[in-house]
Amino acid sequence: MLIPWTTFWDRNYFVEWSPVLTRLVASNYIRGAVSGLGLINLWVALAELADLFGASPPEQGPAGPE
Repeated sequence: MLIPWTTFWDRNYFVEWSPVLTRLVASNYIRGAVSGLGLINLWVALAELADLFGASPPEQGPAGPE
């Protein structure tokens, strides 16, 4: 989420290899999109953790004929 706004993002070997990629990833729109995806990923992970730890055990239905 924060990496696109650091110098680590600008000094990437693969980005420096291609001038087209350099211009593309330097765009604030691309940086914002990557940050947004990171934020969504974090939100989904927290929702799944809350579901995992906050879930009650499954209820058992009425007993059938014995």
